[in-house]
Amino acid sequence: MPSATFNQRRFRLAVVVYSLSLVGCGPATDRVLEETIEQSYKIELTASISIKNVDGSIHVYGAPANEMTLQATKRAYTPNRLKQIAVNVSVQPRAVAIETTFPRKSTWGLFDRAGTVDYTIVVPDTAKISRLELANGELSIEGMRGQNVHASLGTGRLVDRNCFSNVDVTVGRGTLILAYEWWEPGKFSVQANIANGNAIAFFPSDAVFHLIAETVHGRIASDFAPEGERRAEPTAKIDMSVNGGGEVGIKMNATEGNIKIVEQNP
Repeated sequence: MPSATFNQRRFRLAVVVYSLSLVGCGPATDRVLEETIEQSYKIELTASISIKNVDGSIHVYGAPANEMTLQATKRAYTPNRLKQIAVNVSVQPRAVAIETTFPRKSTWGLFDRAGTVDYTIVVPDTAKISRLELANGELSIEGMRGQNVHASLGTGRLVDRNCFSNVDVTVGRGTLILAYEWWEPGKFSVQANIANGNAIAFFPSDAVFHLIAETVHGRIASDFAPEGERRAEPTAKIDMSVNGGGEVGIKMNATEGNIKIVEQNP
């Protein structure tokens, strides 16, 4: 059994890569400093994963493995600001919690900007994604087959790809994408909500699911609608069974925006 100090870690990123690059041909204030770490942790196959970030990205990939690999890259415009951005990691066999700490916005000046953190994380595909939370940027989840996937994005783009889990994803403003490149039989559900922006879902022709899609101020169009209805004016609500419906439920909701359901390889 690993020691408590190994299992419970809270640390600032050690410098693995520290690079100075020039963005365009601008002044020195436009130079970006980077600090990167790569680390692996043994975790249980059904461990609970929680990640919270403010600016940047979170990319989570499911794989047939019994460990988690973490890559985190901090970027800022000054050494002081880079140092103030902290990645705090707590790892136990059954639970992983990662939280990003940024300096207070009130201290940010024109030439001392805050920066970002980009996460790329590979976990067992049977793990539970209990929380992915990002305020601004891009959030993606791919290849999960665990019990649950919960993700929320304030502003930006969220992509949920080939996740055969009970999925609950929310976007405040931006774009929401569901993508299934193939279909696996089983029982799971997807709840996808976007407040302001457009949502699009891609399903293969042989997908079997019950679809409910609704928008308050927008339109919905579906390639799976009967041929005659596809040419009709897009509607604000769809409730239909695709290829018999099966045990998979897909619900998509938009407040201000459109929803598009695309049939791949029809």
